[in-house]
Order: sequence, then structure tokens, then C-alpha cells
Amino acid sequence: MNFTARKASRKWANGAFGRIGAAMVTAAAAALLIGMPAEPALAAKASHAAPWDNLFRHLQPRPRAKARHAVVPLPKPRPAEAPSDEAEQPPEKEQASPEKDKAKEQATPAPQPTPQPSACRLALTDEVAIAPSIPDIRGTNGCGGEDLVRLEAIVLPDKRRVSVKPAAILRCPMASAVADWIRNDLAPLAERLGSTVSDLDNFDSFECRGRNRIVGAKLSEHGRANALDVRGFKLADGTSISLTDRTVPRKLRESVLHSACTRFSTVLGPGSDWYHEDHIHLDLMERRGNYRICQWDVWDPLPQKAPLLPAERPEEAPPREVAAKPEDAKSDAGKHDAGKSEAAHDAEPEAEKSNAEKDEPPREEKPAKKKRRQNRRS
Repeated sequence: MNFTARKASRKWANGAFGRIGAAMVTAAAAALLIGMPAEPALAAKASHAAPWDNLFRHLQPRPRAKARHAVVPLPKPRPAEAPSDEAEQPPEKEQASPEKDKAKEQATPAPQPTPQPSACRLALTDEVAIAPSIPDIRGTNGCGGEDLVRLEAIVLPDKRRVSVKPAAILRCPMASAVADWIRNDLAPLAERLGSTVSDLDNFDSFECRGRNRIVGAKLSEHGRANALDVRGFKLADGTSISLTDRTVPRKLRESVLHSACTRFSTVLGPGSDWYHEDHIHLDLMERRGNYRICQWDVWDPLPQKAPLLPAERPEEAPPREVAAKPEDAKSDAGKHDAGKSEAAHDAEPEAEKSNAEKDEPPREEKPAKKKRRQNRRS
């Protein structure tokens, strides 16, 4: 048999098997839909089945098992002494990568360390002053400061308090200097007056402004919470002492002046400028070479009554020289001229006699000639 015949026979066989397979698939699908085959029929058919019938066995329906209703027992009740059934959180299985750890560190801000109190804050205890700490102030143009306190009162060595009215917001070093000034200088001064200091008149403390409240001026020490303006202080007996009042004894005001200029680097009062005529400015401004400014003129007290008339001339004073009046001068001048005319009248006969004796005619006086100016051309 040649090649062409073999090829044709293979083609016919393949087509026959394909048609037989398609017919079997169709029959199996119909059996599944109708449910006609039963177990005895299948067993009988299996003996006469073709060799390729087992190929489609998995497509045949399986017999259903009879449902059995089993009794399921219920769980026992939980005893009262059993531990809580809160589920523990399982540990994280996945380990974070270094990159994720860095990202978390950058996203989570690091906790800021608690600021430690300064040496001034530790020294300014309740035995020295009532000055609670307040948060730092960060204002515009450099206003504000750190280590701030609210100075409410100064505690004297005998446990008495000097109230600061109103309370002053100052830096701790400035508040400590004010407390030492009151405790060591003003309190003994008040004792010499027979009383004690009870109040301190605070005219101004912290205020974000320029010097002398001039717009655009350099920042004042008040803007740094480093200055205090004081008008005066009050005694326990009710006496108010104003440091710029001329009626206050001069010696008392000079004592306050010397004590203030010793403790503070800047002291401005009357005589410095007209901005400080009614109060005293105190601050701790740091300058090159520890330079200090103390400008406070302690004026003398004014007289109680202004003199309206000059005082009487004492008896032992020398006599006054009285100037001659104009009318008296004219009368004296007239008498003098009259005397001259009488002398001239007496002298005329003698002149005539002398002229007659000489027989000389009187000379005619010629008028003086005026010299003509020559115009000179330049």
C-alpha cells in the first residue's frame, strides 16, 4: 500500500473515532439530565461496555448518601472562677525594616527634655520673695525673655511682706536684685523713720516697646523684662514716700539714690530727661566694660511761700548813693550858664578898652574854604 492510501485510511479512522466519541458524549449528557441509569443497569451494562467507556466515568452522577441527623451536645457553662477570656494581642510577626524605623522616628517628634531651673530660680525661694515662674515669652522684634517670674511680694527678714502693686513680670536676676534692694536698703531706711515698708509702687515692668515709648526707637529694657519703674513706697503707718517729691527730705532721697545706683546698672530720674520726671527707672542692662549710668538730680525743696517784696535793708548796711534827678541837673546847668554870661558881660568893657587903645580894626573872619574833591579815574 502506498503512502497516499495509508494517509487516507488514517484520516477515515480519525474521523470515525471522532464521530463515535461525540455520540458517546451526547449520550452521557442525556443520561445525566434524565437520570435514567441505575445501579443494576450500570452493572449489567458494564459487562458489555466498550473499552473506552471508563474514560467518562467521572462525569456520571454519584449516589447520594442518606442524611443522618446526629445530636450535637451543647458546651458546658463557663465556671465563675475561670480567667477572663480577653484575647491576647498576638505579637507582630513581621519585623520592621530599618527604613521604616527611620521614617517612624522622623514622623514622631522626640520628647523635649524638661528644662532645669536656673541658679537664680533656685536661690529665689519663698523665704526671699513670692515670685512664681511663668512660661517664656517670645514676642516680635526680640521682645520677651527666658527664666521669667511674676514678682508679687518681697519677704523681709522678719517674715513681713512688701507687696508689689501691681505684680511685676521680670527676669529672675532683675527680680532678685529688686528683692535685695528692698530687704537690705529700703527696709532699714524705713526702720530709721520709725516704721516698716509695706508696699512698692510699680509704675511699669515688662512691656514690648521702644525706649521712652517712641515708635521705631531701640528696644527698651522693659521689652526684655529687665527693667522696673518705681514711683515710691508706702510705710506701714500709711505714709507714702514719692521719690521725686521735693517735699520729701533731701537726705532721705539721697540715701535711696546711692543705694539704687549701687545695685542697678542704670538709674534714671529727674534731671536725666523729661521722660523720667515723675518716676525712677531701674534696670540691669549689660554694657561694655561694666559701664553704669546714674542720672538722678535730687532737687532742693521749694520754699513754702514765694517772697513778694524785697527784704528790709539792715541798719548796718552802708548808705546808698542816690543818683541826681534830670530836673536838678537842668537847674544846675542853667545856673552855670548864667554865671558864665555875667562874667562875659563884665569882660566886654575891658575888651573894648584894649581895642581902642590899639586902634586896630577887628579882623574879619573868612569862611573856611571847602576843598574840592578831584575825581580820579581809575
